Amino acid sequence: MQIFVGLGNPGGQYAGNRHNIGFMAVDRIAEAHGFGPWKSRFQGRVAEGRLGGDKLLLLKPDTFMNRSGQAVGEAMRFYKLAAEDVTVFHDELDLAPGKCRVKTGGGHAGHNGLRSIHGHIGEAYHRVRLGIGHPGRKELVSGYVLHDFAKADGDWLEPLLTGISQGADDLARGDRSKFLNAVALQVAPPRSSTSSASGAKTPPPAKAAGPAAAPEEDSRSPLQKLADKFR
Repeated sequence: MQIFVGLGNPGGQYAGNRHNIGFMAVDRIAEAHGFGPWKSRFQGRVAEGRLGGDKLLLLKPDTFMNRSGQAVGEAMRFYKLAAEDVTVFHDELDLAPGKCRVKTGGGHAGHNGLRSIHGHIGEAYHRVRLGIGHPGRKELVSGYVLHDFAKADGDWLEPLLTGISQGADDLARGDRSKFLNAVALQVAPPRSSTSSASGAKTPPPAKAAGPAAAPEEDSRSPLQKLADKFR
């Protein structure tokens, strides 16, 4: 069994925040793969289903971001799981919007949700880092992550969430390459073979030239040819 954790803050006022992209990711997985209804449990909301041929629990902590580890630790201990059985979906300032990366272990880079999880279960869990971009200055970060996605962000956010849901089975099986490929196919689909890198259509190949016309037959007499030569 595994636990997929989405990080965010509970409550309607936070639902569209950049900080809540983890919630959005597990919501999309639950919808796409027919998970059961969300229920209150482990200081959060959980939905049960199957991915990768095994039972899997989706968890959205209701403890607010900076205490996410309480809910994760409680669920992990109840099912007698190790940190390696937990995958956390979270927003990542250091990745461009729409980028997705997977890693295991390492530091929390100042992310309050990860900091809390580190404190409760250690750092050996898996993370799916979902790029939201950086506002440019450190003092702007708090307002940035607690602000709703702009309407234009839907151009990359919707394909990203679709790719995550389509690749979730592979992620549960431990095949990160297939998971990331499923995401990439949605976020950056391959270009048509008739288009160039700039988006302009490639002109069709030129038609091959037909056979050269046969030269006209010279009907002059030998005397006329000689006379013409000295004209």
